[in-house]
Amino acid sequence: MADFSILDKLESPHTDAPRPAFYVDLNLDQIIDKITAPWKPFVKKFYLYFPRNEECETYRREVYGDVKRQGCYEALCAFLEETEKMEAAQKQEEAVGSPLQKYVWHLWAVSHYCKAFDDLAERLGQVELTSEGMREFQRKLEEHLGSNAYKAMKEETENILRQLMDFRFVITYAKDRISVSAQTSAGDYEAFMEKGGDRDRIKLKSPFLTSPNLSDLENECLKILGAKNPKLFSSIKTVAEKLENFGEEFCFRFIREIPYYLSFRAFQLELQEKGCMLRTPTTDRSKPMEARGLYDLALTLVALREGRKVVSNDVYYGEGESFFVLTGPNQGGKTTFARSLGQLVFFTKMGFDVPADAANVWYFRNILTHFSVEESIETGRGKLKEELIRLAPMMEDTEENAFVVINELFTTAATYDAEIMGKKVLSHFIDQNCLGIYVTHLKELAGAHPKVVSLRAMLNEARLQTFKIARSEAEESACAANQVNKYRLTYEQLKERL
Repeated sequence: MADFSILDKLESPHTDAPRPAFYVDLNLDQIIDKITAPWKPFVKKFYLYFPRNEECETYRREVYGDVKRQGCYEALCAFLEETEKMEAAQKQEEAVGSPLQKYVWHLWAVSHYCKAFDDLAERLGQVELTSEGMREFQRKLEEHLGSNAYKAMKEETENILRQLMDFRFVITYAKDRISVSAQTSAGDYEAFMEKGGDRDRIKLKSPFLTSPNLSDLENECLKILGAKNPKLFSSIKTVAEKLENFGEEFCFRFIREIPYYLSFRAFQLELQEKGCMLRTPTTDRSKPMEARGLYDLALTLVALREGRKVVSNDVYYGEGESFFVLTGPNQGGKTTFARSLGQLVFFTKMGFDVPADAANVWYFRNILTHFSVEESIETGRGKLKEELIRLAPMMEDTEENAFVVINELFTTAATYDAEIMGKKVLSHFIDQNCLGIYVTHLKELAGAHPKVVSLRAMLNEARLQTFKIARSEAEESACAANQVNKYRLTYEQLKERL
């Protein structure tokens, strides 16, 4: 495993490809923005790419299982804090003007690198790791830290920095004369600063660890001290240049990639505190594709802010069933339910826990979505043409074993035409070994194919929305009756008011 990645067992092309349409259709863009907001911008791009195949999805899911283990998540968070110190030192190295300062900041970056990985190795050694990814990383890290090259790098860096932290000099100004003299003081520099003597007369600072630009006086002082301490100053330069390209590539790659898992885990723990649980899905193809207590995560984030509750649903694909056709009244939760199914598949593919009480999710090569769009003012194309143009690439023969979410397709076509086109679309995806859901007002589509199952957004006895979705025969549109009851517009209610 020469090109080791904690994200994928096989190398995946993490390029700046355009975001797939389903991110917006399923409101994943809102969820991912929430997850990645506290993290560096590059973390977000890892949410744009699926693992290469089913084996890589399993690899990622098992790594996330280890990340969730007690002790592992905390160790990785502490590790990132130390690597941030390393990165801060590298930024300072670029910012400073003095060559000597650059050398010193570089050595501090090396020091933080060593501390970060030493501490991580020690803490991971106390955790029972089971995933292939984390165990391989642990093995490679132990090999790296045990190498003679690493030990020499760490020893030389610590030795130089220790001498620097013990090194002191005093600038004395008296009778128009400035004198510079070196002194030594054992112990920590910050402790030395705390007991700095008469602060009205003496200003204590480090020329190596303060502002990026030294004053002319400070530069002159360093020249004088360099001449008086040639061995120390020469060692700083020699060691820093020797360690110009320090560290191993797999370590730096781990620093870049591990926030992918940590960002989701932090998000999950935040939700957990608010009583909203995410669960680890199983992926057993010999059992039905199903979920209990499934909910729309994007809607839940809004509901949590507003103090509202979200209705969850149960769902399963029985033997020989491939597509749900979901009908029912407007604002009855149909689109929300369809989105929750897409989100279920997405987070499973990404290796994460899912918004459900329990779930068994099959492997799909891709997620395909088509949500109703408005007419395009820019192109002058009508709504139906816009929908057909978007639909065409989805219906390529190469798109097999995908999970498909279709929402209100062909709404501007005549009912007869919409029914014919809808049946062709369903037959195509079923023939391509796809599973999915088709939200529509056309009850005729519920009997379009033997592998189609009819679902309906249910109403209560008062004909109001319950936002529960259940297996049920499609019926004539309940939309009008639903709206009449919701807004109290029955004959008796109007008569009462008049």
